[in-house]
Amino acid sequence: MSHSHGPDGAAGLHTINSTSQLQQPQQQGIAQPPPPVVLTPALLESLKVSKIFKDNTQAITSIHFDDTGSKCVTSAADESLHVYDCYTGKLEKTLFSKKYGVNLARFTHRSTSVVYASTKEDDTLRYLSLHDNKYIRYFRGHEKRVTSLEMSPLDDQFLAGSQDTVRLWDLRSPNCQGALSVMGQPVVAFDPSGLVFAVALGGTLRLYDVKSFDQGPFVTAMIGDSLGIPHTSIYATQIEFSSDGKNLLVTTGSDAHYIVDAYTPSITMFKLVGHNTNTFGNEPFTSGGEACWTPDGKCVVSGSRDGDIYVWDISRAIADQAAGLVNGSSTGNASNSTNGSTGNLLQSNGELRPFKTLKAHGTPSHIVAFNPKYLMMVSGSTELAFWEPDPNAAVVDALHDFSKGGRY
Repeated sequence: MSHSHGPDGAAGLHTINSTSQLQQPQQQGIAQPPPPVVLTPALLESLKVSKIFKDNTQAITSIHFDDTGSKCVTSAADESLHVYDCYTGKLEKTLFSKKYGVNLARFTHRSTSVVYASTKEDDTLRYLSLHDNKYIRYFRGHEKRVTSLEMSPLDDQFLAGSQDTVRLWDLRSPNCQGALSVMGQPVVAFDPSGLVFAVALGGTLRLYDVKSFDQGPFVTAMIGDSLGIPHTSIYATQIEFSSDGKNLLVTTGSDAHYIVDAYTPSITMFKLVGHNTNTFGNEPFTSGGEACWTPDGKCVVSGSRDGDIYVWDISRAIADQAAGLVNGSSTGNASNSTNGSTGNLLQSNGELRPFKTLKAHGTPSHIVAFNPKYLMMVSGSTELAFWEPDPNAAVVDALHDFSKGGRY
């Protein structure tokens, strides 16, 4: 993570480096920021709520960052879109979609436009310019509610899954580029290369080649089967590839998330447990954003009904599993490991407990997202919380502290 200084001299957010890089030599006479610092468990442990926004009257249903990490957009059940500036920690723009509703708002590869799903009138996808609040294009074809929407990391194509089809679209054309018939509620994800996409239906996972997906999946796997968990008991609400493309996170609205080997999807590596799932009345808990990877693909963070954020160290668990450092029972202690391994957090049956619980804002954190470029995280309920490292934590300096603004 490095910090930069804007025209007003304010310190910027710390950038994340997911791989080791050599520091570039400085050009004489040109000031350069220090090199990015690797995201460590210690830095994750230091995250705290730095600002809370109360801009919504109903639950936030989606959170997404633009490619640069400088903007964050949310959609909510109150039919609003809010755009936040991650540098200043301020609300930048509020838009409403009262006629059509709004869900699954995703930035395109430009921070000035989003594509989102309708929740009323019809199931059309809408491509909106945030600059002048005008629609650029409509994408018609889904005949049931869209439940998953993801942009390709490679180009202007995007996937949308509804309760009747999974469709491939291109921002440049109103015409569907191809479709798969499905039954159920699909969730979709591109791998980091943009050449492969995954579709999960309940506990069944299928992988497709983007260029030839009409020929069917090249892999079909049952999530959980390798751990002795019936795949019929699993209901995926979101899937996400790790940044290196090696692993796949399968989130659910229940008491467990799953890590699948993306190269051998028949292997479910871990069942992530230990996050609070006590009920708050009959409140549904299936936002589709219950958990996510950290940008380096090494850890998973999850929201919970108690509002806290739970963190699992996946990279360490993989190393420990390979070394046979697991507990024999399924009743391990959830205390933090002290020897650098996941220790008693990892059980022989694949259950992995979080190594850290981050105290949050008290209301159920049913959706969470990590900035792809900067060391900040957001979580949501009806409120939106910005998370940053404690300025007093080791190796964190000149941090832009939003907390002085209190509740926005």
